[in-house]
Amino acid sequence: MRVDEVVERLWPGRDADVAPLGGGLTNHNFKVSVGGEAFVLRLAGANTALLGIDRRHEHASALCAAELQIGPEVVAFLEPDDCLVTRFVGCAPLPVDTIREPETIARVARALRKLHDGPAVSGRFDPFRVVEAYRETILARGGAVPDGYADAYAVAKRIESTLGPRPEAHCHNDLLAANLIADESGRLWLVDWEYAGMGDPYFDLANLAVNNGLSEQAERALLDAYGETDHARLTLMRYMSDFREAMWGAVQAAVSSLDVDFAAYAAEHFARMQATAQTVRFREALEGVKGEARA
Repeated sequence: MRVDEVVERLWPGRDADVAPLGGGLTNHNFKVSVGGEAFVLRLAGANTALLGIDRRHEHASALCAAELQIGPEVVAFLEPDDCLVTRFVGCAPLPVDTIREPETIARVARALRKLHDGPAVSGRFDPFRVVEAYRETILARGGAVPDGYADAYAVAKRIESTLGPRPEAHCHNDLLAANLIADESGRLWLVDWEYAGMGDPYFDLANLAVNNGLSEQAERALLDAYGETDHARLTLMRYMSDFREAMWGAVQAAVSSLDVDFAAYAAEHFARMQATAQTVRFREALEGVKGEARA
């Protein structure tokens, strides 16, 4: 459905100003100004279900985040058209250098703790199952499973065995810098809840850490602000974060029509994952996770 058709459906007969918003590789985002108010209108891209996205689950997670006051207000959801409308927040993504600052790390940690301690939602996200599902999707679409998959999957199975039973909470699961924004007052918001669902809180912590290049010292500050001590578990989940991201890129290479080198994107994350696996702390963590249980 075209954006002008959606706008007319949502605000019939109203004079609306529509402007594209940049960022993102999956959807089409627009700022809609109407009646003195501003909204973000998100139209889902093609084949997003193949990436494991369920728009009903995204909507439920976005509603929960808004209720917890860590996500923008949800204004409308047109399920047949996979269209989500949220309140526009006048802000910008946090620069990676800002995310690495101790004060910002503490703020993000508090937001994640609020999310993880909040209500359960209907969706689920398990990185160990996600990489398996992505492999099947690639094969079904005639794509090429990356050469590094078999070795990475063997390591993932060891990680899963080492971790054992894991706690489950509502997680964001896509903590790129672009999804962390701050308004003029400095208030922190988490946006883009496509991959959110019930999962391991340590995946969120590790996903934040690896996507934003946190040092080992910064990771420990993150855990301290969050109220955890298990650095070994975070280290293992760093690996799974990049494994999942690499396979996401491989799926996109098989299904996307966008002019983006998704194969290179996948290779980049495989390389970073392999670099993590070569560290002493990863090898030690793989021998057995030791740390306090989640408070």
